[in-house]
Amino acid sequence: MAERIFIDDLAQPVLNEAQKMALAYGETLDFELSRRSIMAEAERDTGLDNWGAEDFIERLDLLCDEWGGDSGLTGIGRLSLRNKLLQHASSRLLIEDQLACHPEILNTPIERPIIVAGLPRSGTTHLLNLMAADTRLRSLPLWLSYEPVPRLGEKVIDGVDPRYQRCAEAWQSMQAVSPLLAAMHPMNPDHIHEELELMGPNFGSYNYEWLNYSPRWRDHYYSEDQSAHYQYMKKVLQLLTWQARESNQPTRWVLKCPQHLEQLPVLRKVFPDATLVLTQRDPVAVIQSAVTMLAYGQRINRREVMTTELLDYWCDRVEHLLRAAVRDRAVWPESQSMDLPFSELTRDDMAAVEKIYRLAELPMTAAAREQIRQFSEQHSENYGRVAYDLERHFATSAEALAPRFSFYTDLFPA
Repeated sequence: MAERIFIDDLAQPVLNEAQKMALAYGETLDFELSRRSIMAEAERDTGLDNWGAEDFIERLDLLCDEWGGDSGLTGIGRLSLRNKLLQHASSRLLIEDQLACHPEILNTPIERPIIVAGLPRSGTTHLLNLMAADTRLRSLPLWLSYEPVPRLGEKVIDGVDPRYQRCAEAWQSMQAVSPLLAAMHPMNPDHIHEELELMGPNFGSYNYEWLNYSPRWRDHYYSEDQSAHYQYMKKVLQLLTWQARESNQPTRWVLKCPQHLEQLPVLRKVFPDATLVLTQRDPVAVIQSAVTMLAYGQRINRREVMTTELLDYWCDRVEHLLRAAVRDRAVWPESQSMDLPFSELTRDDMAAVEKIYRLAELPMTAAAREQIRQFSEQHSENYGRVAYDLERHFATSAEALAPRFSFYTDLFPA
């Protein structure tokens, strides 16, 4: 059994030398966090200037304005956020270029995907990885989600894609300044990631809320019909499927994202033939895990750790996700959807996958069973290593938070 990890300095961080150096370096930087500077740099980096539909500009402006006006960010925190927006802007240009050159991409079918939806930290990542181990299914590795289209002129060298190399270098740097992150949420290049990342080049989704405290972005996200962002994400999945058309890669996708909980009607509209699996877990357990992870990350990105604000914000967000899921659950018929309690997944993850495969009409072969079993055995100690302490770090308790979510736990025991 892996040793438990106790974070004694969550609210008042004691920084290591790498963290001190990163913070000091960030304070020497002078850069512009604006839509114009980001778009101009993306055009220089890619050599492209076709942005496609320009409705994204309003959203990019909002993010730059909210983050640019956040005085609580450190220099390195601001740089990290700008780099994310630049990554999305560059990807948008490359995606538009591919689609302009190959309009047939939009005829590529995305058939019968298996989609996992559930609260963050509710077992969705483990379940996704189990099914991704089955080589009959296509999944989305982190490096490819970050850069779905190669930069013009770049080539694979000695079997290594430059996009993979960039992701690996970023992961190495992240581990130096956030050494416990791997125990909470690994972000190595081969990590199977959420398709939500593919909405980034359209500057959509709730993903930006995980990167920084962003109530203005949240409110805009709430006000906006997400159908266009889901269609955009599907378009990028079509592009990725088309790219691999001659490589014998599987074409049936296995996907997952917590945001789907509050977008069940949109998800059904965009992927009408999908099989949907909803993981169910005690929301309080989810919240304590999420806010601890986010607070830990703030030791580098913010001048002060926002424990109170994080708890309030993510209690609200989790409640919003769950109320929408309860309201819209019936949109998905029993013939295409199932609920999976966290306890059932942790008790026998192979049985859980078998149950999903029966619903998805995907036979469980001996080869698939062995691939899933090997993954489960090799990664069984990677989860649940961090010890959480709501009372010490967030001045509350599980008992105090639980009644708020009884509307959900009464319906879906975890």
